[in-house]
Amino acid sequence: MRRFLTAKWQDLIMANYEVDPVLLADRVPSGTQIDLHEGKCFVSLVGFMFLDTRVMDFLVPFHVNFEEVNLRFYVRRELENEVRRGVVFVKEIVPRMAIAAVARSVYGEPYERWNMSHFRDDEHVRYSWQKGSCENTISVERGESLGVPTENSHGEFIIEHYWGYTKRTGGRTDEYKVEHPKWELFSTGEPHIDVDFGATYGSEFEFLNTESPYSVLLAKGSDIAVYKGEKIV
Repeated sequence: MRRFLTAKWQDLIMANYEVDPVLLADRVPSGTQIDLHEGKCFVSLVGFMFLDTRVMDFLVPFHVNFEEVNLRFYVRRELENEVRRGVVFVKEIVPRMAIAAVARSVYGEPYERWNMSHFRDDEHVRYSWQKGSCENTISVERGESLGVPTENSHGEFIIEHYWGYTKRTGGRTDEYKVEHPKWELFSTGEPHIDVDFGATYGSEFEFLNTESPYSVLLAKGSDIAVYKGEKIV
């Protein structure tokens, strides 16, 4: 596989909601299946920083450091000698049109450009994104380090997925690999989620407006590498 993009992903807020797998059935790419943890199906609202971003080892002016917020769910692909655990994105939001255009054309990913902002210090992390009259914010207080989550824990399930899957037209599925070390988690306090899920992600997700998340995690992040995708189906 050829490395396409490198960056640092930092200060990842992950608000995780338990949902009925039926909600996601039409979005599951061919060749994969919903990945459950202890029988539970999750979607995650994830906000984070993209830093020192390089495409094919080149810095792109004005597109090096930026926010991203995405809504994602979890799938698995079972091979003869390996189970690949991955994510599928409902929508990915970034503040630069060029980023969204490249991601849509190269990966077929559902990227959109919105106005975005953030605040991060030793005690707080916040991401906001706005388009028209729709204004969304997610924030947490940063607590003490919890270290790397234990094997088979809920935290490990949410953060340790190293493949991405994209459902494209004609029943095609693309697969791409993401490399990063295991991430350290922080305890979180006072989570604040003010998001219009229906207006942002589609009417089928509107019920999340009044749901409390199953968990809210904050991951430190790390250097990452994303490899060029390949068609698998």
